[in-house]
Amino acid sequence: MIEALSFEFFRSALLSGLMASVICGIIGSYIYVRHMISIAGGISHAAFGGIGLGYLLGIDPVVGAFWFTLGIAALIWGLIERAKEHIDTLIGAFWAGGMAFGILCLSLTPGYTPDLFSYLFGNILLVAPEHLMMIALLAVSIVLLFWILYPVLQAVAFDAEYATISNLPTRSLHLVVLSLIAISVVVLIQVVGIILVIALLTLPAAIARPCSGTLNGMMVRATLISMILTTSGIFLSWIFDIPSGSTIILLGVVVYLLVLGGGSIARGFRKDMQNTD
Repeated sequence: MIEALSFEFFRSALLSGLMASVICGIIGSYIYVRHMISIAGGISHAAFGGIGLGYLLGIDPVVGAFWFTLGIAALIWGLIERAKEHIDTLIGAFWAGGMAFGILCLSLTPGYTPDLFSYLFGNILLVAPEHLMMIALLAVSIVLLFWILYPVLQAVAFDAEYATISNLPTRSLHLVVLSLIAISVVVLIQVVGIILVIALLTLPAAIARPCSGTLNGMMVRATLISMILTTSGIFLSWIFDIPSGSTIILLGVVVYLLVLGGGSIARGFRKDMQNTD
């Protein structure tokens, strides 16, 4: 394992994983508390449409995904706020529609058809220096934004109706959060891919939830858990020569199931003790 640290691409992978953990720990905890996981899933899969459009127009597919995904996030926000459409219907439409649009654009793209596997599952070992800088800027921006707006975001997260009555800018904050989800998804596509980015946003927050009493405590724990998962996953993928993104996510699923199982056993033990008393 020490030998792996001598390679620049491996050090870049570890650094990108740590910075991605900051993004996922903060954004993931917030959308977990606000029950917005399905929205994040819809936006992440809709990003595939932007990648396909980028190839069709002959521009960088990540740039295409950036603007396309931001547009989808704004459209979802507008339909939720204005049309009062059921959220599950919207998510289903954009989830399937984005994927179908991406495949259609790729089929119309002349010449060589790109390898879709890399966008679906990513490769954290191939993060370019400019992409590393992009992840760092996003991580710093998210930390500053949540540090400044934390009291308002916390109020909206736990009681949106009361926050609205108190004249807090709940609608604007909702759009900001959706935009942050869209940007985070696009930036993390190269790290774990479209399919797996939703898991990286969800699993650390879900693991941290049982032992967190506050939102900021949950964000800190989810960030640390995500750092452990990404670092361990990268080393395991190096040792066993297996895909890094899939290893990180499977490791997260195993830890999550262990936490769930441990919680169930602890609750059963306490119940038995109470019945004995």
